[in-house]
This record gives sequence, C-alpha cells and structure tokens, in this order.
Amino acid sequence: MNPTKRNILAVMAAGTWINASEFFRNEVLIKDLWAEHYRSLGLAFPSAPVNGMLWMLWGFVFAAMILAVSRRFDLLQTTLICWLMAFVLMWIVIWNLLVMPAGLLTFALPLSLLEVFIAAYLCMKLSPPCAATC
Repeated sequence: MNPTKRNILAVMAAGTWINASEFFRNEVLIKDLWAEHYRSLGLAFPSAPVNGMLWMLWGFVFAAMILAVSRRFDLLQTTLICWLMAFVLMWIVIWNLLVMPAGLLTFALPLSLLEVFIAAYLCMKLSPPCAATC
C-alpha cells in the first residue's frame, strides 16, 4: 500500500477510535454530570446534531495531527504532546469559561490519556514513519 493510502487509513482508524472513545466517555459515562452542571448554570447542555458533527470533525482533525506529530516523535512523546495540546488546553479553556463540571477529570484524565495513546499507536502501526519502512 502506498504511503498516502496508509496515512488515510491511519487517520480514519485513529479518528474512528477517538470519536468512539469520546462518545463513550461523554455520552455514556458522564453525560449526566455535564447536563447537571449546565442546568446549574441556567444553560442547556449543547447536544444538537450539529454539536455531534463538530465533535466528529474535531476527532478526525485530531487524528491527523497525531499522525503528523508521530512522524517526528516516538509513541510516548507523541501521546504526551498531543494529549497536552488537545485535552489539557481544552480543560483550561472550559474551566476558564466556568463550564467544566466538578469531577470531570476523575474520568477524563485517564481515559483521555488512553484515547491519545491508542490513537498514536494506531497511527504509528498503520502508517509508520518513513525511517521505519524505507
């Protein structure tokens, strides 16, 4: 398989994993936490289809960024760099906007690290950097 097809396959696999992981965490494990926190702020939790589509786009863009970072760094470095850039920065923003529910990090921290690790692993396995295959 040529490198372009491997890259597309890696992004599709990692993006699918990221979106499945995000859905499980946010819709199954902690949806009530989100909804209750938003209610306490007098807001409705944004769960319209357009919100879901934007999060799916986020997941595939994130997968592409993981693939790009994985070209220059090993698995653990890629995981930490991408996790810090996507999740830690997002948590700072939602905390600053006062929309981060208390207790979120109990679930989100370990599961997001696992999410990024597996996505980076998929990218590296399905489309290894040229140095490993050339």
